[in-house]
Amino acid sequence: MRRAFLSLILALVMVAVYAVPASTGPTAAVHAQFSEPQDDVPAYHTEAPAKGQALPPILSGDQLTGPFFREKWQVEVYREAAQIPDVLFQLPCYCRCDRALGHTSLHSCFEGTHGAICATCAAECAYAYKMTKLGRTPQQIREGIEHKDYESIDLDALGRS
Repeated sequence: MRRAFLSLILALVMVAVYAVPASTGPTAAVHAQFSEPQDDVPAYHTEAPAKGQALPPILSGDQLTGPFFREKWQVEVYREAAQIPDVLFQLPCYCRCDRALGHTSLHSCFEGTHGAICATCAAECAYAYKMTKLGRTPQQIREGIEHKDYESIDLDALGRS
């Protein structure tokens, strides 16, 4: 009986140790299973690239052909991305490619073919392009993306004009 009681106490202590973050300060890391999903914003840069900082190129020209670029919207979204690279650098991508692919912002999606095969990335980029043309700041665009305003983008309509 005593042994069962001690085992129970030990188990409760273990649960308590793993349920509480190691630090409770402002930089405390909380395990994903204990975080609030709505507060979990994917990776992005808070400011534009530093003056003189060259971003990796967005695919363009002949790179926009082949099996990843069969639809008009796939090519069009890359053309739009190439016009607003500094804005994309400051935006998160809600397909969570920061976790799966190590992307650091929405810009990363268009450095390779990921933006052509992911409707979330493509819609966020098209939304960012549209909002940039309307004079919105990257912060305002980020807020719209966080509210899922990009879901109103019709990818099939891109490139029809």
